[in-house]
Amino acid sequence: VQLQASGGGFVQAGVSLRLSCVVSGINLNNYDMGWYRQAPGKQRELVAGISRDGSTNYADSVKDRFTISRDNAKKTVNLQMNRLKPEDTAVYYCNRKSIVKFLWGQGTLVTVSS
Repeated sequence: VQLQASGGGFVQAGVSLRLSCVVSGINLNNYDMGWYRQAPGKQRELVAGISRDGSTNYADSVKDRFTISRDNAKKTVNLQMNRLKPEDTAVYYCNRKSIVKFLWGQGTLVTVSS
């Protein structure tokens, strides 16, 4: 299984970014997926999840700003991030929304300046 995240960048507060994760080596239909992030000096945290049936859930810190989606045919999981804040600065990763994870990919860095 390979998880290739992209779309990060250096942006100013208030703008939007769209992250994409290409998942190869599995049938994506069979897995609940999530976007995680790890800020400097902090533990990795789940920010958004999407189940096989399309239901979603979000961390309180990103609710109403971030939207997770999936395209099983294209084997992608996306994260639309609006109204970015400096505290959203982190490396973002996608992976299974499960105790059992795939091997982590390299992630994509999002830096938000104030």
